Amino acid sequence: MAGLKVLIANATLATLTGTETYVRDLALGLLRKGHSPIVYAPELGAIAQDLRLRTVPVVDNLNCVGITPDVIHGNHNTELMTALLHFEAVPAVFFCHSWTDWISSPPSHPRIFAYVAVDDTCRDRLVLKHGIPEDRVRVQLHAADLERFKSRGPLPDRPVRALVFSNNANQWTHLNAVREACTRAGIELDVIGSGVKAPATNPESLLTKYDLVFAKARCALEALAVGTAVILCDAAGTGPLVTSGELERLRRLNFGIRALSEKVDADLLVKEIARYDPADAAAVSHCLRASADLGSVVDDAVALYREVIDEFRDRATPHPVEENRAAAEYLRWLTLTMRRKQSEYESMLANSVALQLRNRISHLPLMDKLLKPLAQLARRAGV
Repeated sequence: MAGLKVLIANATLATLTGTETYVRDLALGLLRKGHSPIVYAPELGAIAQDLRLRTVPVVDNLNCVGITPDVIHGNHNTELMTALLHFEAVPAVFFCHSWTDWISSPPSHPRIFAYVAVDDTCRDRLVLKHGIPEDRVRVQLHAADLERFKSRGPLPDRPVRALVFSNNANQWTHLNAVREACTRAGIELDVIGSGVKAPATNPESLLTKYDLVFAKARCALEALAVGTAVILCDAAGTGPLVTSGELERLRRLNFGIRALSEKVDADLLVKEIARYDPADAAAVSHCLRASADLGSVVDDAVALYREVIDEFRDRATPHPVEENRAAAEYLRWLTLTMRRKQSEYESMLANSVALQLRNRISHLPLMDKLLKPLAQLARRAGV
């Protein structure tokens, strides 16, 4: 069977976050299986360069693409709509990777034939928040590239070295609580992620050095595949230590936001650390490696692409009016969303500046003595 020309549309390839690494793994997996992936993102960076070195075409302008793809795989609404407008006779699928991100809101367009959620949480977003018909939605869970993430040796009886693996980790989020918990448990702690200006371009070479990892989502999945014990924890909250009894439920949540149901608290983390069990961690890793191989995810994606291509070919009738109205409705929604986001940002910025001013003023010597008489004068003057 002939290989497919697949255009993958993503918001960015400039950082090492979830969808960027997903795109890298998917594109390389498609290439290995004889397909022709092309990646489009308006913002490029290290992952784009890596893909190009591995002979995957990457562009930030669709005018550079000299062929018509067989199918468009969209991970974010703006880039998918851009690709649909550029290629007027190509069907598409939309993959939802987030419960909250506005760029993960599913667009509506006559040539989007299927919607894919990467976990049950995103599936609920598509069906229950955005009204996508259930028969158009399926769940395809994430997987790890097991050729990159090799199994480590047996874990020690008690954890000695731990790692916070998160781009959200810094002193204002969950890092301080994790540090305190590890100090109380006598565990050495390291941190990788852009939040501490230490992004990890090759986490597969680092994870094998640790016994315990604090992470969520894709970072948690990769650490589990290696064989470390994992406690679900990130800026959004704390979850449990991943055990064999909970693995299936937590994986269907992508080890993500619904699993982070508790507040970030050092006492809770100490309790989860106490549940560390090297034998169970090995069982979790063995089970995950047997069911979460990247090859199966690529095969499932290709099967869906072919279904969509066949359905589009059977319909065959163009719908220019419907497509134009879909594009117009998307632009209306995008305008309102951007205005709301700008208002939220300005409010957040104003609150941040006000808080910094209050904090600085409260620490200035004699400030109370200066402010009180000024306030009295203002009241007398009727200000």
